[in-house]
Amino acid sequence: MVSDRTKSATADTWWLPRGVVTLRGHIFEKVNGDHTVTLPSATHGPEVFERVYAHPAVNGRSAGAGLSDLFWYWLSPGPEVHQEHLESGERYEEVAATTRRMLAGSSAELTAAATRAFVRVLDTVPDTRISLVRLRDLVMPAWAEFCYELVFREPCPPHARDLITAHADDVISALKCTGLRHPRRRARLTSYLSERVAAGDVPYPLPATLSPAEQVHYLQGTMFNTAVVQLSEATAHVLLALARHPEVQQRVTQDTEEGPYLTRVLDETMRLYPLFGIAHRITTGEVRLDEDTVLPTGSVVCFSYPDYHATGYDRPDEFDPDRWATLSAKDAHHIPFGVAANRPCPAWRLSPLVLRAAVREVLRRFQLDSTAAHTRSIPHRAPCLLIPRGLSPEPRRLRALRSFVRTRDAVEDVTRGVRQLVLGTAMVLHARRQRLTVRYFEERPVGGCPVAHPKEGSERQHPYPRR
Repeated sequence: MVSDRTKSATADTWWLPRGVVTLRGHIFEKVNGDHTVTLPSATHGPEVFERVYAHPAVNGRSAGAGLSDLFWYWLSPGPEVHQEHLESGERYEEVAATTRRMLAGSSAELTAAATRAFVRVLDTVPDTRISLVRLRDLVMPAWAEFCYELVFREPCPPHARDLITAHADDVISALKCTGLRHPRRRARLTSYLSERVAAGDVPYPLPATLSPAEQVHYLQGTMFNTAVVQLSEATAHVLLALARHPEVQQRVTQDTEEGPYLTRVLDETMRLYPLFGIAHRITTGEVRLDEDTVLPTGSVVCFSYPDYHATGYDRPDEFDPDRWATLSAKDAHHIPFGVAANRPCPAWRLSPLVLRAAVREVLRRFQLDSTAAHTRSIPHRAPCLLIPRGLSPEPRRLRALRSFVRTRDAVEDVTRGVRQLVLGTAMVLHARRQRLTVRYFEERPVGGCPVAHPKEGSERQHPYPRR
């Protein structure tokens, strides 16, 4: 069976000049310079990945990494108070506690809220004909409504849903380098949230260690960026996997209400298509990789989720939910929500609950079909045919639509690859000129001490000193 990764690599090699593909990868590999280590690697396998990821000294979030400048640029406004990028300390602890309160709720309440949001969005899709959609675009407004209700504990008005959706789409498009970022578009949501926070409309105490402007940016970045984007990406991955594997889709539709097989599908989807490609951390103390190798303080460690998720499995590139009939997620190389010892995703309990509700509501209404390629980043936003239940499409028309999806995807892969190269290069250069992270930490202490930055020829530039 040919894996999606192999198909993607083959498509890139066939359609694009080999040098363009290579250059695109080098741009992002070199953002941090040479003082970076990526795990797992040929030298240090998954056991080192696990040990280092859980190491207490691998807890720096942004200060001292060139890659942070790029992520702050993409996540603006307010990346300095984004929960993922806050350094450890009182501010982080208070922000994390606030997020946990917002995400709390019984399983029944959360499932019902997700179902309501999807009912409202799916009611706008025609039920008398086949629709060609981009799955991420289809589900993002539903998750915008859902997250709004988590924060404000009231139904989401259309205007707010549109602001949240436009903001989240702008962030993820920039992250995937399929479009430039649009600060004015993001500022419209900032303005809306500022008015709501000032009016006291958030029924939770917001972190007192944050200024009013920072409280707004915290809500925008954590709840209306990361939460909406990650739920949308996860749903698109699951639905696209079902669309490309009709036998799996059929079994899910026949699954019981408890959903044991759907749970396996979610686990396998998040294994093969993890939402995070690379998570970067900065060491705040020395970390030993092996008997001869020590990472000095200030090293940048990049943890590759796809590479880790590909270890320890038979046929790792094959989509096979049945592997989880005998595997336990906690015992396998499977960390879709991070690791418990190093700030796991705060939505680790909520996400599977609401994803199951969303998938069931979609499948209750539609049969899914797609011939588009499935890769981890899904920059094409997951093209898919929605066939209403009870509709029997004419076979020749269905074949024509499937052929159109396949052909359009192949053509778009060419233009998109070049666009990502050009726009990605432009944003990397712009981010490096702005130096958002470097300038921020030059003015503020981390852990009570001024931030030191590596100088030419210093030991901090070399992550593999021999001891």
